[in-house]
Amino acid sequence: MSRFLIPLVLLALVSAASAQAPKQPPKPPAHHGDPAERAELIRAHYTKYEYLIPMRDGVRLFTALYVPNDASPAKRYPILLHRTPYSVAPYGLDRYKKALGSAVAFEKEGFIFAFQDVRGRYMSEGQFVNVRPQLPAKRGAKDIDESTDTYDTLQWMVKNIPNTNERVGMWGVSYPGFYASAGAIDSHPSLKAVSPQAPIADWFWDDMHRHGAFNLVLAFNFFSSFGKPRPQPMSNEDWDRFDHGTPDGYQFFLDMGPLSNADARYFKDGIPFWKDITAHPNYDDFWKSRNLLPHLRNIKAAVLTVGGWYDTEDLYGPLRTYGAIEKQNPKISNTLVMGPWSHGGWVRDDGASLGDADFGFATSTGYQEVSLAFFKHHLKDGPKPELPEAWVFEGGANRWRSFDAWPPKNVRETRLYFQPKGGLTFSPPTGKEALFDEYVSDPSRPVPFTAEITPHWSKNYMAEDQRFASRRPDVLVYQTEPLDKDLTLAGPLEAELWVSTSGTDADWVVKLVDVNPGKMPGWTKRDDEEGTRNRGGQQTLVRGEAFRGRFREDYATPKPFTPGEVTKVRFVINDVFHTFQRGHRVMLQVQSSWFPFIDRNPQTFVPNIFEAKEEDFVRATHRVYRSPSNPSAVKVQVLPALDD
Repeated sequence: MSRFLIPLVLLALVSAASAQAPKQPPKPPAHHGDPAERAELIRAHYTKYEYLIPMRDGVRLFTALYVPNDASPAKRYPILLHRTPYSVAPYGLDRYKKALGSAVAFEKEGFIFAFQDVRGRYMSEGQFVNVRPQLPAKRGAKDIDESTDTYDTLQWMVKNIPNTNERVGMWGVSYPGFYASAGAIDSHPSLKAVSPQAPIADWFWDDMHRHGAFNLVLAFNFFSSFGKPRPQPMSNEDWDRFDHGTPDGYQFFLDMGPLSNADARYFKDGIPFWKDITAHPNYDDFWKSRNLLPHLRNIKAAVLTVGGWYDTEDLYGPLRTYGAIEKQNPKISNTLVMGPWSHGGWVRDDGASLGDADFGFATSTGYQEVSLAFFKHHLKDGPKPELPEAWVFEGGANRWRSFDAWPPKNVRETRLYFQPKGGLTFSPPTGKEALFDEYVSDPSRPVPFTAEITPHWSKNYMAEDQRFASRRPDVLVYQTEPLDKDLTLAGPLEAELWVSTSGTDADWVVKLVDVNPGKMPGWTKRDDEEGTRNRGGQQTLVRGEAFRGRFREDYATPKPFTPGEVTKVRFVINDVFHTFQRGHRVMLQVQSSWFPFIDRNPQTFVPNIFEAKEEDFVRATHRVYRSPSNPSAVKVQVLPALDD
């Protein structure tokens, strides 16, 4: 290596406890390869180095490099950089990662793989800031953000690492996806390709909230293990998950009571960011400063943004990241990929099924081929992949589609209107039958978000059979007649509800559901005896969204409801691309709790729900109106059939 490099020798190694292997280990996804063979390939063909890379303000960031053994002046390699707050472990020159790329094909192809602990995490120096705000202007060496740290890292690498072709790519999933997005801002000249995958875009909307409704189970579990103060660099590789003391997360969070109990009972004032969340219940400057979208400018690299239609954490992020980059950097190559995946599912599994949805084939494999081709083209002068503007998976029809824009340009806007007796049509309501439907919402018995018993957020709930919810008296159900032809929805939805409540605050949850016919084609008793599930009548969740009613006029300024007053509540629901096949029904469910994915609304207006007391939680009667003057509906975008 170059004499300018400064190898870092770690003084302590953390030994990993061995675990007894199962008798029949699960078969890994095809793009992952056999784990043992993959680990052996990496050890045989890569050499590991560790460095502290100086930033412009003097802080040094720990970086592990895996360099192909045959790298030489005659065979130069590009760099693939992955920046993370979750540790680049294992630490130590003799301890190797078991995977370097998102698929084994990356390791066989050959790159210089670089992994960096971001500022203030694990072995890197400095202070960590959650979703560090982007500085629009830098006036000196002390003005740093994630884009400057990325720039300084790349500048050091291309100057000091030998046998590179001075081209760099970046990628990351979830939080590392945020660092990939931020690293593309004011791109370093060597940065040629970036793939933000399930990236955080605006943390008020990604992960933490759904239209102001707090994502309790995710935030609580995440911050009980992440974000604790770290006074100095450390090589501790353990991830201490919170022990709920029960597998029943619904009961655990119900027993916890008001959110104000969380800190006193469990965190003991030891989680600074939890305090930040509870001190900022509204969309104020604290959250606005963590909105990366308006800063996604001056990007010179090609971008491949990836997301999953069934991502419970970051669905907002990839859709908005793609849109912001497209609008603010019109001359670059910018592609959106959306598959039928949960959070990071395109890396973890084969993508053939999820929850109660079956997609018919391994969807992740094809994506991995596209991802590798993207980086090979921009970093190695490989063949140009035939990437459309948007390559998206069509649920229901179970196929990939290509479009020159997302949402597609030829969609037709219309509305699905709530009707009497649980009907749902494309025509506005008429007549003078009962003008509303009502239910009692009880915070002591909230509607669960999943039928699964788990203390964590269920990865499958986004495609789960909703019959467990639709049979509750506090869930309203509206559905069409069986469709006489296929119906494809493509793009965002928008709920337009006319409501009233006997309380002074309320949440509104709207779910779009695909209802199977009672008798499914191709099913026989013999198949059932062999273990095939009869999915007749299944109510598969396609999309769901929660809205905290206090924010109906402004997310920064909450407002109570006037009891009994008819009020319009309007909110955007994240994009869908789904075909309801002929014979199926389109169903909409409306409810006022989704627990513990979403925290309980006390239904008594208080300035800060994080400070609500037990006595603030009250039963309330909610009404949803469906009259000609107050026509509750969901706005949808219909994609014409190929033969229309």
